[in-house]
Amino acid sequence: MNDAIPEADARADRAADCRPPALNYCSRCGQKLSRAVPPGDDRLRYVCRACGQVHYQNPKLVVGTISEYDGRILFCRRAIEPCAGLWTLPAGFLENGETVAMGALRETREETGAQVDIIAPYALYNICHVGQIYLMFRARMRSPQVSPGPESSDVRLFREAEIPWGKLAFSVIEATLKRYVSDRRSKDFTFSMGDIVPGKGRF
Repeated sequence: MNDAIPEADARADRAADCRPPALNYCSRCGQKLSRAVPPGDDRLRYVCRACGQVHYQNPKLVVGTISEYDGRILFCRRAIEPCAGLWTLPAGFLENGETVAMGALRETREETGAQVDIIAPYALYNICHVGQIYLMFRARMRSPQVSPGPESSDVRLFREAEIPWGKLAFSVIEATLKRYVSDRRSKDFTFSMGDIVPGKGRF
């Protein structure tokens, strides 16, 4: 199933912070880069005309968890931009040398202090306009013990009725939670894919 989630919040400037950065100089020889379509390619790339190096920019993979304990869902409040002060599910960029599950567990531990066990992959969202792919896992907390990490100002377990819908950091988190709440009621946690489309607000 593919869901396109429209943007509705007034934070387009923050979404811009998460787009792939412009490249200026070649990492191989230090010369200034140009934008060109390399031979045999079909799109603009950053190309060094001095040494011929092509600098590719590919989507970043973000991994995280929807972790539960005693019917409550684990949230963290962002202490950093973008969207500092708003609530999100623990997630972050996958590191080299990690599997997607390892990355999701690490990000959850770093942002919330929680020890969790992965249950299954749950949802994948394409966010093409900021060059990101989100992969979220269902997870179970081993205990209710939590503590905010450096990127979180607060960590809490919310029951469904307590979810701060109006203070969620990102559209992808809102989309994930809406599907999760619906699936939890039906007890059918089928893996799904969707797209977050560009608009006037959160990415």
